Amino acid sequence: MGSAGNAGFVQRQVTAEDGLALSLRDYPARSDDNQQPLPIICLPGLTRNARDFHQLALALSQDRSTPHRVIAVDYRGRGLSAQDSNKANYSIAVEARDVLNVCDHLGIERAIFIGTSRGGLILHILAAMRPALLAAVVLNDIGPVIDAKGLMRIRDYLNRGSTPGDWSEAVTALRANHGQYFTALDPNDWREMADAIYRVIDGHIVPDVDSAIAEALLAIDFEKPLPDLWQQFDAFQPIPLLVIRGEHSDLLSERTVEEMRARNPGIITSVAEGQGHAPLLHLAAVYSELRRFLAGR
Repeated sequence: MGSAGNAGFVQRQVTAEDGLALSLRDYPARSDDNQQPLPIICLPGLTRNARDFHQLALALSQDRSTPHRVIAVDYRGRGLSAQDSNKANYSIAVEARDVLNVCDHLGIERAIFIGTSRGGLILHILAAMRPALLAAVVLNDIGPVIDAKGLMRIRDYLNRGSTPGDWSEAVTALRANHGQYFTALDPNDWREMADAIYRVIDGHIVPDVDSAIAEALLAIDFEKPLPDLWQQFDAFQPIPLLVIRGEHSDLLSERTVEEMRARNPGIITSVAEGQGHAPLLHLAAVYSELRRFLAGR
């Protein structure tokens, strides 16, 4: 335990506009014919990385009927991407430009995007910046309004500063923090989650993220309303859109999903039963809904 393995993908590196090294996983589509459906680009959450999508990317790239090339990105300061000495660059705007840089480097002019949490916020920005790039979008437990209660919970557990002594302790800590929200997960799911979140660095099991990213949450004034992205959300109007909400999510409210449907009646919504923020998309019920949305794209 401690690494997801490298079967099924190629590790690549891209240089950002400011020279920072960005890492990504490239899962080639396994196909015996010339069929080339659109690639899928996966964008993780605030402190997460490309490993979050490993099981999903394998399933999509090796799908028997329509295999897709899948790209999973490490933002700056996460996973195998370099940390930024200018901590102000850990922003949605900079990370959106990094995603565009990745697409340009790989020669991708149009793709399907899956954005989990922070990744979905980045997609709101990309919909306004370069809508032609987005052939279809999946927002995984995120919308234009973030529930402050959920963000405060994330702020608190990310900044507790505890470090597991071994992988068993890592799994136990995750279950203590998230178990009540993720009743659908089995022991193997929890082990895979630990493998995605932590990495062995200098002999210690640590979160695979620049600690400054979590610390920035401490500066948020929750006495004031959080900014929303309704204006950017409206840019999704002509783009096929699937919104997945965790049944026990405390970050994306049912009220926000209802407002999203009211503003964009063409969207498809789905609930990931037995999951909170943010749902694992490779679990059977959620994956089936995702595959229906991707059919023919």
